This record gives sequence, C-alpha cells and structure tokens, in this order.
Amino acid sequence: MSNVLRVAIVDPDDDSRETLKSMLLGMDMIWLEAECSRYEFFADVVDQTDPDLAVVALDEDKDKGLNLISRLRESAPNCSVVAVSSSTDGELILGAMRSGAKEYITLPVKAEELVSALQRLASQRTASEGGESRSSRVIAIAGSSGGVGSTSLAVSLGCALAANEENSVALIDLDMALGDADVFLDTIPDYTLADVAQNVSRIDFSLLKRSLTKHSSGLHLLPRPVLLHESEFIRTDDIQRIIGLLKASFSHVIFDISKSYSAVDIMAMQEAQNVLLVTQLDLPCLRNVVRLMMSFAEIDDLREKTRIVVNRVGLDSGQISLKKAQETIGGDIFWRIPNDYRVMSEVRNNGVPLLERAPKAAITQSILELAVAIDGGLSVPQTGDKAGISRFLGFLNKGGSVKSESGSTG
Repeated sequence: MSNVLRVAIVDPDDDSRETLKSMLLGMDMIWLEAECSRYEFFADVVDQTDPDLAVVALDEDKDKGLNLISRLRESAPNCSVVAVSSSTDGELILGAMRSGAKEYITLPVKAEELVSALQRLASQRTASEGGESRSSRVIAIAGSSGGVGSTSLAVSLGCALAANEENSVALIDLDMALGDADVFLDTIPDYTLADVAQNVSRIDFSLLKRSLTKHSSGLHLLPRPVLLHESEFIRTDDIQRIIGLLKASFSHVIFDISKSYSAVDIMAMQEAQNVLLVTQLDLPCLRNVVRLMMSFAEIDDLREKTRIVVNRVGLDSGQISLKKAQETIGGDIFWRIPNDYRVMSEVRNNGVPLLERAPKAAITQSILELAVAIDGGLSVPQTGDKAGISRFLGFLNKGGSVKSESGSTG
C-alpha cells in the first residue's frame, strides 16, 4: 500500500540514538515503530513490533551488535537490517554484511546517504513482494472562500476513492473551529484530531485506526476538535507526525483545509502531492484565488502543485464565463463541477454520500472522473448507470488515462 518503512532502532548510547531518531523522524518515508537501548532485548522487540527495517548501532559493543544482526537474520528474515557505526574499518564492514546487514552507514550520518540507503531497501522490499511500489497519496482540498463547497468535495472525493476495495482512505478535517465533515457523513465520532495529536508519541497503527471513525462507505474520518480551545494544543509537528503515520496506514489521505490558512493548514498542503483549490465563478472568489496563488508562490512547490477546481458551474446566468475566469486568475482551470443544488442539499441534510444518494447525477460523474484524474485509472463509463459506475470503481488506480470532454478543461 505504501512506501513508508516502519523502523526499529537499537543503540545503547542515548545521545547517538536521539540523533539518529531525529534524522529518521524528519523523513516522510519513515515511521519509528520502536527503539531499544539493550542489544539483549532487541530481538524480542522486533518480534513484537514486526518492523520493515532494523537499525543496529555497533559502536557500544561490536561483537554483541554483530551477533544480534546474525540472530535477526534467522529470527526475522523479512526485516532488513542496517548497521551503523563511526568506524570505517573494512573488517567491521565486511563482518556486518556477512552477519546479514543489507546496508552499512558510517556515523555521523549524512542525510543523502541515509536517504539513498533507505530508498534502495524500499525498492528491494517491493521487488521481493512481487509488486509495484505504490506510495500513499496525500490530497489537500482548500477553498477560495467560505461556502464554495470544499468540504462537500473532500467528502465526496474520499467516498469515491474508498468505494474501490483496494483503497483505504482517511479524511482529516483541519477546520478546527467550524469543520463539518462529520455532518456530511452523519457520524458522531468517539475521537477527534485533538485526541490523536495529544497522544501521537504513544500511538501505533492499530490505535490510530481505532481512533478514526469508519463510515459505511469505507471512508475513515478524523474530525475537528469538539471544543474551540482544544485546537490550541495541536501543533504543526504533531500534524506532521500524524501525516507520517497516516501515510503508512492508508493509500489515500485527504485534508479538508480551513479558510484561515494557518500554519497547520500550510504544512498539510506542503505535505500533499495534490492541492485542489475550490472556487466559484464570481469576482470575490476569483480575486481570492489570485491572492492565494501569489502567496503560494512564496512557498516551495506549493503553487506548482495547486490546481483550480471550479464548483457549481451553471449556477445562474450571472456567473463569470470560464474564459474570463481563466484570464482573471492568469492560469488554467483544472476541473469543472456542475451545479446541482437539489442533490447537494439532500446529501448535506441527510448525511448520505453523493455516490450513494445520486449515482447517476452529472455531479457524481464529474467527481468520479476527478478521482481518476488525480490517481490514475480507466476512463469512466459515459452512461452513468450503476453497473457502469461499479465497473469503473473496480478499476480505480489500475492505471490508464482519463478521456473526458466534460470534466476537465486543462
């Protein structure tokens, strides 16, 4: 599902272990599953946590470290071992590799050397499992103003992706004050983003999934805090760690960005591969698009990965034309979603996903096509019938291209 590596570390030296942890935790492809300060206990730690990768520091006791690597080769053959040491002695390097280490890294660790080693191990692991590497995809959905439909798009897109049984999808509501993704899904969650953020240092994969509310559509939801003041305890580094864990647990992670564009929102957008900026064809919204894109240009790669989605196309005759809108924002419109006020009102008021409530509607087809455009897949059925949609969903994420004249404009 993901290229995130779950890692366990053993190093009796507290200072070097903390340094190594800090470097690993700063990498998107790493989730720290366990750490240990005793060689004698580490094999049991690996047996209990079943990590993808074990990092064994050798400097404290080279003989114990090499014996541990040999033991792990026998007891945990699916766990790749990386030996780390400040020594460049050829005999030690050879001994580590003969004992079963897949990589040997010299301390102090250089970031690029560590990244290269981990990428090689991730590729080897994928090849040994006989499949193609499939990274978790993070999608941030933002709005140019309140009420433009960014939350309805986030929920509908999440449900569309979750309808494919090969996917596991999580939706995180980052509107700390007035988020209402739970209303769209008619759920009363037991836990919120505040609960997970305050316990992220102790959380694991199973606890994370229990903390999210699973909707009947298959979509997992982590809603905004219940009380306004709880958002004060949610920090950007907490969200970054949550994203790392979510990427290791889900094939798709969707963030519903707030209209405040706080530090947490910006960080989530930076972590995303795709940012969808939702707007309508009126002057205030388009003006905000220009302002936002100017601000995004000051943040590395954020403007380049942001795509404009126009919602409620055909709302009334007073709308600005698509051509004029593109001239106003100085760029292309990536996607158009048709207006269907009646259907969306029913979806919102009844807490029933769009895909379930109106599978034949043009708006549903447009969002299904958008899911394919983002993630890759076969072209969608043109008839809009339930059987066609079912066949389409069965092929989501299988590869191929989108062929649509009605959904995309650029």
